[in-house]
Amino acid sequence: MMLIPTHHFRDIERKPEYLQPEKCAPPPYPGPAGTMWFIRDGCGIACAIVTWFLVLYAEFVVLFVMLIPSRDYVYSIINGILFNLLAFLALASHCRAMLTDPGAVPKGNATKEFIESLQLKPGQVVYKCPKCCSIKPDRAHHCSVCKRCIRKMDHHCPWVNNCVGENNQKYFVLFTMYIALISLHALIMVGFHFLHCFEEDWTRATLNLLDLLQAHGLTRERTAEARISQEKTQPLTVSSTECSYFSPPTTVILLILLCFEGLLFLIFTSVMFGTQVHSICTDETSIERLKRKQQPRERRGSWKAVKETFGGNFSPNWFNPFSGPYHPALRDEGWVRQVASSDNMETTTEEQSEEQSEERKDEDSVEVTDE
Repeated sequence: MMLIPTHHFRDIERKPEYLQPEKCAPPPYPGPAGTMWFIRDGCGIACAIVTWFLVLYAEFVVLFVMLIPSRDYVYSIINGILFNLLAFLALASHCRAMLTDPGAVPKGNATKEFIESLQLKPGQVVYKCPKCCSIKPDRAHHCSVCKRCIRKMDHHCPWVNNCVGENNQKYFVLFTMYIALISLHALIMVGFHFLHCFEEDWTRATLNLLDLLQAHGLTRERTAEARISQEKTQPLTVSSTECSYFSPPTTVILLILLCFEGLLFLIFTSVMFGTQVHSICTDETSIERLKRKQQPRERRGSWKAVKETFGGNFSPNWFNPFSGPYHPALRDEGWVRQVASSDNMETTTEEQSEEQSEERKDEDSVEVTDE
């Protein structure tokens, strides 16, 4: 249970009508277990489609430009399996991050009956979100896109069209990790492809030049002229028959676009992956870090926070997007927060004290605070 200062600043402007729990409509009838979570946001849906398109584009270039035309079957099979496995895990993690409830608080549960069922004791309060009329547990924040309060909300990510919260942070971390890995893998394969094809064409051009010299019996003085003529008739290019099924200009354009995409996403997802791992290890979300709320709360250890996020002790399931994190069910005391004593906190101003006194009168002695 979290200790909160009596002069706690709120994220949303206080309005007297929202402080009346009887104003809240009863929560909607809960849907069946396992109901799919999907946010109907145009920008988020477009970003998710672009994400899939870019991964499939990389898949197309890797397979049909680099691996299938290659005559080294061992190289093609090993890299094809590895790249496709990483792409599958990345897209699976993306789907899980997008379609998993991030930890939404039941909408409209700040009813008078529910608050009375909590049996608040002296010094205990519950915080209510005026936008979705929900009781906000500790570390929950309201998302204007999802239109819900999300437990342990880190941020809303349009690329997965969902909030990153308590229940899907693992999938988001895996998504950024696998995208960074396939981006790095694609860049390495592009580098090898250019080196291999240019070296092959250089060798072929040199052999053709030697054959030409032997056939015509040219003297050493005319070798330079023959070499220049050979380079003009057969310039150094990427072979369309041995290194790609496409023409040399098309092949080069496709590979350059893949390099640009791979480099961009490698940098972006690596930064996001590092940020998320740091948030998990420090037990501090991005919202909490930005707001810098110095609230006295018990922080979990780094290893405990990592285990809860990834689902238990270290195992291959940590890297499996089909296994979920471990989070105990929210108990009744999870809705309640304990007001800190004035001995440990700064003294509130006279204006704040009068404001809180008026709130409690309006609440009919029910300790409900707008946040």
